Parts: sequence; structure tokens; C-alpha cells
Amino acid sequence: MSPFSYHLYEMAHLALAPARALSDATRMVLKSPMNPLSNTVWGRNVAASAELFERLTRRYGKPSFDLPETVIDGRTVEVREEIVWEKPFCRVIRFARETSRNDSRLLIVAPLSGHYATLLRGTVQALLPHYDVYITDWSDARMVPLHAERFDLDTYIDYLIEIMQFLSLGAPGAGLHTLGVCQPAVPLIAATALMEARQDPLAPASMVLMGGPIDTRRSPTAVNQLAQERGTNWFRRNCIHVVPFPYPGVGREVYPGFLQLSGFMAMNLDRHVNAHVDMFNHLVQGDGDSAEKHRDFYDEYMAVMDLDADYYMQTIETVFVRHLLPKGEMMHGNERVDLTAIRQCGLMTVEGERDDISGVGQTQAAQDLCVNIPDDRKTHYLQMSVGHYGVFNGSRYRNEIAPRIKTFIDSIDERGKP
Repeated sequence: MSPFSYHLYEMAHLALAPARALSDATRMVLKSPMNPLSNTVWGRNVAASAELFERLTRRYGKPSFDLPETVIDGRTVEVREEIVWEKPFCRVIRFARETSRNDSRLLIVAPLSGHYATLLRGTVQALLPHYDVYITDWSDARMVPLHAERFDLDTYIDYLIEIMQFLSLGAPGAGLHTLGVCQPAVPLIAATALMEARQDPLAPASMVLMGGPIDTRRSPTAVNQLAQERGTNWFRRNCIHVVPFPYPGVGREVYPGFLQLSGFMAMNLDRHVNAHVDMFNHLVQGDGDSAEKHRDFYDEYMAVMDLDADYYMQTIETVFVRHLLPKGEMMHGNERVDLTAIRQCGLMTVEGERDDISGVGQTQAAQDLCVNIPDDRKTHYLQMSVGHYGVFNGSRYRNEIAPRIKTFIDSIDERGKP
């Protein structure tokens, strides 16, 4: 792939700017109640076409969490976001609640795999009534200046160790609880193993791993098979590009968000095409509620960020090609990541029956690898009839998975550290 593909993408995006502006203006004119054409079949069709063109060619910005309140003990309380820890590639957001309760602290480690941390809005919302919730908010690599620092999987693990030490100080109950969704399952369990091997008193009290690639040799999905077939060098040749001017990260090697989005869409192309056809029909028919649900979903889904090349390539090599963690061969600097060192941290694994990203058994593998965690501090749950997204969002997550997470965390608090 051409090293100038990122530059060509930027040029194409800028070249379409006048057409996007014209489409947006056309939509506004034809949807105006003052325009007699707005209620005609022709007018609705053209307005719908203009909106779809604008949405399909725009660049989607980082969404907001938009969680202004929650309900605690039957009372609605205000929630505000506070940044409590920050480094060039990550900041930690606390969802501070206006309550006098001294609830346990829960760190949600969001995926660094293309989408923003706001993809876990539903995950946060379901747990806010019960815990003092924090989340990792990863930075878009194209916005991080080249001189800031090098960032790879080892740096990611160092970040998690530092964050957990910071949040564990003064944490009530048994200590800090952690939850990793998808990709963070590997660095979270690695960070915990390193902390326990060092006998760090600030190691987390528990971790919940949800739909994560602990051992991708189990029930390999299309994503896993691609990594095995192509190998590390193919990904470097075809996925790594240089950030162009005028972004702050100009010159940094990254896996660009637009390539990731292409991959996401290609995995379920028919479904995405049908969804946009349905949106067009809803707009023509005047079904505003259905069209708005489509907008909300794709505003989130199509907002993507660049990943630092060092981090991306080390993750591909370590997790998906060589399977170093389950083999007991993963290294962090000069230290081996030994999962048998985990003795005190509770472990819960959660999987979805229809997960096409992390197949059934890949996350449960952590249960077999962490042989020294007592049985009464370990549990596994397989949620039927959900795919990858349903493991951490949606009605089954809210009604079936989140209550089980609460039961597990509360049981660790009740027992305390062994």
C-alpha cells in the first residue's frame, strides 16, 4: 500500500467538502416547513439522499458520554466528569456522583482498538448507581505530538499499573476493582500479574474480563484467522501509515482510523448497507424516531481514532500471531508475565455466545491460566444470544450481565483480600 495513502485520504476528504456543504444546505432547504416541496415525495427523496451523502462522507468527531445523572437509592443525583489522571496517550475520567455513599471504586479499562471510550457508555451507565466509576479515555494517536513519548503494549501496561496504584490509595472495601472490555483483557491481566509478582499492596482486588482475547487459539474467529494467515509483516506493510500535516502528530506512524472503519464495515457489509437503506426509507416516510436511532448508533460507530503503530504491531505479534500470554512466554521489558503469580485478585470472565470477535473460550482461558486464584474468588458467565457488542451494551447486558458483575464485586468486598 502506498505510503501516501493517508495523504490521499485527506485530500479526498477535503475535495468532497463543497459537495458535503451543498448536500447539507439542500437537506435543510427541503426539510423546511416553509418550503412547499418538503411534503412531496420528490422533496423527501432528495432530502433523504442529501442527508445520507453528507453522513457517509463526513468525519465523525469524538462523541460525549452524556451521562448527566444517575439514580441512587431511588433518588436522581447529578453526575459530572472529572479528569483525575493524565498522560499523553491516556487520561482517566471519574464520573463523580453527588452522593454521600462511600462505594467501592471501579476502573473500567476501555478498548484501545479504534473506537473511543464512549462506546462503553452503556457499560458505565449500568454500574454508576453502585460504584465510584472511573474509565480510561485513550488519546487519538494523530493528535499526540511525535516528541511526546513512545507508546507500545509495554507502555500500555505501565499506564495501567500506575493508574491502579493511584486509584487503589484510600480505596474503600477490599480495594480497587477493575473491568476490561475486549482488547484490554490482555494488558489488564498482565499488569495484575506483574503487580502481584512484585507483591505490590496496591494490586487490584478483582478484575472482570469481558469478551477479551486471552487465548485466540480457542474458537478462532475470522479476525484471529486473518492474523494467523497473514503474519506480522503483512500488517506492517498494509496497515501502517504516517500522520500527515496539519495534525499535531505529524510524522508519527499509526494504524489509521479510516482503515479500521473499513475493516469494521467489511465484516458485516450487508447489514450496514441494509441499515442505511432502512434509514433512507424512514426519512422518506417521515419516521423520525427510527431515523434518529440510526443516527445515534452510527455517530458512535463511525467515530474512530488512529492507533500508534508500535502499540498496534506489538499487540498483533504478542496476542494474535504468537499467543505469548497463554504460552507463558509474554515479556514486559525483562520480566516474564506469569499468570500463576496472581493469588489474591478475584477473577470473573464474561463471554457472548455469538461473539464473532473473541470466540467462546478465549476469555474463559484466563480461568485455566490463573491456577492459584482460589475457586471461591473465580467465576465465569456465558451470556446466550448476544454477540460481541451485546457483552457490554444493550438489554441483556443491563438485565443479566451487569447484575452478575455486581454480585461478584460485592462478594470480593465481603471476603476482603485473603
